[in-house]
Amino acid sequence: MHLFPFQIAASSQIAERFSAYASDPLMSTRTRPVPFFQNLNALTGSGKTVILADTVSQIRSHLGVEPVVLWLSKGKVVVWQTLQNLASGKYAELAGSFTTKPLMDCKQRDIENSQGGLILVATVGKFNQADQEKGDRLIYQLALDLGDASLWEMLKKRRDNAGRRRPFIIVYDEGHNLSDQQTQLLLDLEPDALIAASATTRIPPELGRIITRLKQEKHWTDDNLVTAVKSSDVVASGLVKQQIMLGGYVTPMEVAVDDMLESMKRTEAAAEAAGLPFRPKAIYVSNTNIVSGVPDNPALRFSERQARPIQIWRHLVENRGIDPSTIAVYCNLKFEQKAPPPPQFVLFNGGDNDYDRFISGNYQHIIFNQTLQEGWDDPSCYFAYVDKDMGSKDQVTQVVGRVLRQPQAQHYPDPILNTAQFYIRTDQKAVFDQVLKEVQAKIGSETPEIALTVFTGGKGAASKLIMPPKKVKQLPELSIQAALAKEPIRKILASVQDYRGNNPNTVGAGTRIQVLQDIGGGKAAHEEWVEVEHSNRVTARWIFVREVEKSYRRAINLCDIEDPKFDALVEFTSPAADQIRDAARKVVAAYIDNSNVIHNFAGAFEVPAVSIDPAAASSFTFSIHDSYSGLNGFERDFAQALDKTQRVWFRNPPRGCFEIPLLTAGGTKNFNPDFVVWIGDQAIAAIDTKGDH
Repeated sequence: MHLFPFQIAASSQIAERFSAYASDPLMSTRTRPVPFFQNLNALTGSGKTVILADTVSQIRSHLGVEPVVLWLSKGKVVVWQTLQNLASGKYAELAGSFTTKPLMDCKQRDIENSQGGLILVATVGKFNQADQEKGDRLIYQLALDLGDASLWEMLKKRRDNAGRRRPFIIVYDEGHNLSDQQTQLLLDLEPDALIAASATTRIPPELGRIITRLKQEKHWTDDNLVTAVKSSDVVASGLVKQQIMLGGYVTPMEVAVDDMLESMKRTEAAAEAAGLPFRPKAIYVSNTNIVSGVPDNPALRFSERQARPIQIWRHLVENRGIDPSTIAVYCNLKFEQKAPPPPQFVLFNGGDNDYDRFISGNYQHIIFNQTLQEGWDDPSCYFAYVDKDMGSKDQVTQVVGRVLRQPQAQHYPDPILNTAQFYIRTDQKAVFDQVLKEVQAKIGSETPEIALTVFTGGKGAASKLIMPPKKVKQLPELSIQAALAKEPIRKILASVQDYRGNNPNTVGAGTRIQVLQDIGGGKAAHEEWVEVEHSNRVTARWIFVREVEKSYRRAINLCDIEDPKFDALVEFTSPAADQIRDAARKVVAAYIDNSNVIHNFAGAFEVPAVSIDPAAASSFTFSIHDSYSGLNGFERDFAQALDKTQRVWFRNPPRGCFEIPLLTAGGTKNFNPDFVVWIGDQAIAAIDTKGDH
């Protein structure tokens, strides 16, 4: 699992802030610390789960006792995905020093085990009940195999087999859902840290009191409480799409859906031409059993039903010839026994209980309501049809997040493969204007780097936004030739010492963190704070890989990180760790110094169609496309002067299409010149317009 530099920077900042706080925490009572708090502010698609997983791994490396992590989210789907990904899925490598299991499967032996960290995953519904004694939450109840304590009490005490209280970290994904009651219950567990992840910060009063103490007594500012991920870093990484096309249709549903399907065909053809291993998907969002405020009649025959999901399905199958086996309807759609749906109608009306079966189907067209909005993330989803009757005014902005993720975390030469498209049907233009205002505010505040193109829908309206090339010209394939870096990197890795065994250099510098420990036994037992001088050990591989990925992740491809000496366990602050980090930095320098950018016309690709905004487009004569939009004043002047040279040229999109890989540590890894000019059959000039004027 490779991390982007901005992800490592975010996780490192949270871990380092925690470590500094843990060495001198505020106290509520003699044995109860005021928890460290941090909000991870990152947009949808930035990899919040990756950042959080790496955060708890780094926090563990700073601690001297193995921590317990309670990982919470509101939705069952999100929790299920998190459990799968951390336990055995794509994030398991990040949580390799932890045992991950459902909260309700936790036993006393798991709490007492001091051989590794423990991640317990659950929905907030497992404990969110104010009256613990009268409630029905199993977490508060005694169980025969847990001895004389409930799971809740076990978590609160959390003593390992040496009598030490294990550090307790609470991670709340989708932290904007955190309520005041939830906060009070979580604080009853006496956590050492509370880390929330949300793009929108919402502070319950109980949490506000903690924040006030941190500000007043630790002199923290708002910046100290938030780790913010720059949206520009997320867009540049390729994790999210770089353009949004938003169409408003005051038309029948069929017109908007037909327009979307035509655009979907073009995108599917582009994906196939590029040899990509996925088919673009579309979602259709609408109310389920209500039509214009009136309940639909489930006793009617299927052909007479007016429920929007059924109407959409009938149009796709009967009018557009789409295979019904590729369509999933994921909502609580009602049917009566005497008027069932046709057998080819694939319905998932069991909510979260149907999620596994739904995912395994890999459907290309998904009709759903609000049920699936949080948790379902499929980067191959490019299109969204949104019906006016969807209810909450902010649902459109929620749907935007479901379509923003970019497949394979990379932008492609054809801009249509980097574009999310939305088709919004309304009865009144004023409704669309309000939706547009909300989306513009969201994009402007969270992801200003994503281009937003708005159009008024009608039959064929979307096709007018695509400008095909009027000339066939090819661009060379650019890549990094790193063969000469192999030997210098091999020598650097050979110089790294083997720290396996009982090596004194693997011991840390002695950063001390206090831990509450049971002293004595029986009636004489009491709690006492003791200093722990050494931190939990991590593999040399973990340290080395993160240090390389901080600045130039491509360099890791030339490293034999499977070498057994990287299995060595070292403390995070040890001389061994410092030597490993130094070797990683030398590897990056050797890669950059001994590599070159090369071009290859044998692997050339044709200049694709480009997206334009017809209302803001400028026309040219000798350019590959008839017109371009998105030019600032100087770029427009330059393009007009370039056109006068009568050479063939085109305006290169800001991301994707023609990219030049950069050999520089840190920062952007690719450069997109503003203009490309042909000066021969196999010669081009790449020009970027910059200056002080």
